Amino acid sequence: MDQGYEHGDSDALGDAEYAEFMELAAEEGFDLDEVADDLAAAGHGPLPVLAVVGRPNVGKSTLVNRIIGRREAVVEDKPGVTRDRVTYEANWNGRRFKIVDTGGWEQDVLGIDASVAAQAEFAIEAADAVVFVVDATVGATDTDEAVVKLLRRAGKPVVLAANKVDGPSGEADAAVLWNLGLGEPFPVSSLHGRGTGDLLDAIMEALPEAPAMTFGDTVGGPRRIALIGRPNVGKSSLLNKVANEDRVVVNEMAGTTRDPVDELIELGGVTWKFIDTAGIRRRVHLTEGADYYASLRTAAALEKAEVAVILIDASETLAEQDTRIISMAVEAGRAVVVAYNKWDLLDEERRYYLEREIERDLVQVQWAPRVNVSARTGRHMERLVPAIETALAGWETRVPTGRLNAFLGELVAAHPHPIRGGKQPRILFGTQAGTKPPRFVLFASGFLEAGYRRFIERRLREEFGFAGTPIQVSVRVREKRGRKK
Repeated sequence: MDQGYEHGDSDALGDAEYAEFMELAAEEGFDLDEVADDLAAAGHGPLPVLAVVGRPNVGKSTLVNRIIGRREAVVEDKPGVTRDRVTYEANWNGRRFKIVDTGGWEQDVLGIDASVAAQAEFAIEAADAVVFVVDATVGATDTDEAVVKLLRRAGKPVVLAANKVDGPSGEADAAVLWNLGLGEPFPVSSLHGRGTGDLLDAIMEALPEAPAMTFGDTVGGPRRIALIGRPNVGKSSLLNKVANEDRVVVNEMAGTTRDPVDELIELGGVTWKFIDTAGIRRRVHLTEGADYYASLRTAAALEKAEVAVILIDASETLAEQDTRIISMAVEAGRAVVVAYNKWDLLDEERRYYLEREIERDLVQVQWAPRVNVSARTGRHMERLVPAIETALAGWETRVPTGRLNAFLGELVAAHPHPIRGGKQPRILFGTQAGTKPPRFVLFASGFLEAGYRRFIERRLREEFGFAGTPIQVSVRVREKRGRKK
């Protein structure tokens, strides 16, 4: 391991290696400033997280779409249609950050105040800063006041967005919101984009340059594990089993866990911090709402964790929700372990079909360590720790630039990119810009097709391991300086 890397900035190239890489880029005739920018973009650490909160129908999802610059969050006229995806990546003036969209799920049985509060709590927990959206045309309601209390208690920086201000006449409505005591209300129209630039500038001031949380670099800090999976898959039972005591309410009814419980648990002689994330209590007719909460919950837990243990019920057919949860963990860039629970309930036939399902549906995480456990009986629980350690080791693996380029040279010589339009793009050189997860930047003479990128990722895994971790490969197409007109 490169010493400069190990003890320096947690996510950058070591000085010596950076110099070596820049020399390589200069020899190839690249613009060094551009190359440095490319490395900085690819080598970022975990991005700061912004939560967007507010009661239903104040325009949170419209604002999120405006900020990320595309229509991804679900927007409909009836309140509370946001579900599934809750985390997006955004960029403002060259600064990248993540947004957690809590697009108000309205739950009449819980009472709207309770449901807004529950969502806001999950989101605030994961965030570095919060945007609180209020409908300026309606003014502050009791629900808004309740959220303000929550925000004060959380102590995170807050930016107040007074939405639906479509013209100068609405400015007065926005000014009234000074009374909330959260500082200056920024009048915006998320629908028309009015005022969003000023709002984003204020958000940038509130967000840390990089999150305060350091990943695994804290001396003696326990490694953080998020236990994720769909409701009733046995997350709480598993936590109780590893802790050897009943610390979490376990109930046959899916989703009895309300609050994410952080547990310090000793396993295999090491103390780990388990973040339990189960769905919210399900009530009649609220299954969809509960799934939405579970997604929000999972996103919040992943932001706090280093490794995700994804629990799958082996006795049932893999559900779409399972694959969605796996995607969330991969997109969040966490180390991954897949644990098949209720293994003791399987007969030979189900085992056969399960293997087929895994081959078909879990292609995206073939690299993740698998363990078969029974949270109820405690069978094979001792296999969990080695699997977690393997995944974390892969997540932190660093390939020296010299070794990477020797490997790339051999790969390109043996398997050149197919010729397209009379040209044959070549990978010229590359470096690993960061770890946790491993992030590579490759410099190429032309566009590399998705299939070829996947091939490179597969070969990187074969050569260097990377068990249990997603790896990110970004390709920069750069003209050599000499060729520029």
